Amino acid sequence: RQVSTQSTGNGQAAAIANSYPTRNMLAEGFDALKARLEKFMRERVYPNEMLFLRQCHAIESSGNEWIDPPILTQLQSEARHLGLWNLWLPTDSARVAGPEFAALAGGLNNVQYGQLCEIMGTANHMEFGAQCMNCASPDTGNMETLCRFGSEEQKRLWLKPLLEGRIRSCFAMTEPDVASSDASNISISITRDEATAEYVINGRKWWITGAGHLSCKIIILMGKTDPNAQGFKQQSMILVPMQTIGITLVRPLEILGDAEPPKGHLEISFEDVRVPFTNVLASEGRGFEIAQARLGPGRIHHCMRLLGTAERALSLMCRRSSERKAFGRKIVEFDTVMQDIAKSRAEIDMSRLLTQRAAMLLDAEGTKSSECRKLLSLVKAVVPSMAQTVCDRAIQVHGAMGLSQDTFLATAFSWARWLRFADGPDEVHWRTAARLELKSQRKTGESSVLYNLGHYTPETGRVFRVPSDPVSAAAQSFLDAKL
Repeated sequence: RQVSTQSTGNGQAAAIANSYPTRNMLAEGFDALKARLEKFMRERVYPNEMLFLRQCHAIESSGNEWIDPPILTQLQSEARHLGLWNLWLPTDSARVAGPEFAALAGGLNNVQYGQLCEIMGTANHMEFGAQCMNCASPDTGNMETLCRFGSEEQKRLWLKPLLEGRIRSCFAMTEPDVASSDASNISISITRDEATAEYVINGRKWWITGAGHLSCKIIILMGKTDPNAQGFKQQSMILVPMQTIGITLVRPLEILGDAEPPKGHLEISFEDVRVPFTNVLASEGRGFEIAQARLGPGRIHHCMRLLGTAERALSLMCRRSSERKAFGRKIVEFDTVMQDIAKSRAEIDMSRLLTQRAAMLLDAEGTKSSECRKLLSLVKAVVPSMAQTVCDRAIQVHGAMGLSQDTFLATAFSWARWLRFADGPDEVHWRTAARLELKSQRKTGESSVLYNLGHYTPETGRVFRVPSDPVSAAAQSFLDAKL
């Protein structure tokens, strides 16, 4: 029932795996690396955006065997040889994974990668540039999970080929029958067959990004292994090879009319799917722990990219409003448009500062820090909404053109909108941030000086005046004169 990791389904990705550069990117200097990325985006990614989109649409219309567009395979090879591969993998995760895997990493921390990720996010669509460099979701989050929680055998089978770009992966968490924004609702059945030493999986998942690709060979699945355990100990994460008997890819789901091939977002049926006990990540009952560790860095990557998306939208807004005239003057001369431009600049910069601070705490303290988790939740609530708003303003300035395929704005707006669900709904992020803020405020000690300062005690020994008491002669004289 297990599947070899050597086959990619089309042979394209295998060509990328040769002559892997293993030098530490920091040895050349971060500024030089950033300049090389900017040059690659300017000369190779932007000019090929429309070709990439056309080839993706052709893949969708050709049938159900979705593979990488030829231009993506070509650019992956180029990015690899330029040393722009696996830039996402932070040094701390690489160290945990071991020397063999650290050699395949970019050698950057989260703050540094944030700057590069923003540049990648200026592409259309938002992950086109990231895919060229093996820095796209859901693979980055899955690889980080394997780095931190995978056994040596699991890392050998799945992490190494993922880092080398020979296979792809997906993360199966959301379910159609429950409100999956509450992760405690995740209820796909994972039972134990002691006779065969296998887990048996039954149920459905949907919105499983990446599952449509023929090169997707491994699923990280979250399901319920012990319904009788304490609330946050009921779920586990299991590695499920894609070609295991009993898995059916039911249908690709469309996001505002776009199925986004070749990755896609699939509904998947699991019927008596069997995998060995050794396929559990870490151990049973640790699903929530792993999810928290995975969804921190992986989700901030989306926010980093969305900063780049918002920057490109703002640039288009400024250009379009400076070029077009309406009612006798340029659009940019209208106060409302100028205000939208200024608001967009302020909101992008504020969001960037919040994201950078979250990245700094990720590097310094990791996701076990409550302050770091709070900032991650704030970033995930703030940035996608900000990017959606900026894109909406840019669309309004463009008029009907902003809705068409002649700009990147419609795609950018769609990405910003759906990422307000894909990374968890805004309401959950605000709720999490509020809970962590309240917990921090209520702590005793120096950190809660202002909280404990509280209110002033009102003076209760004296009153201002009793209306029934007699007034002074001077005051009575004033009142009599008014009459």
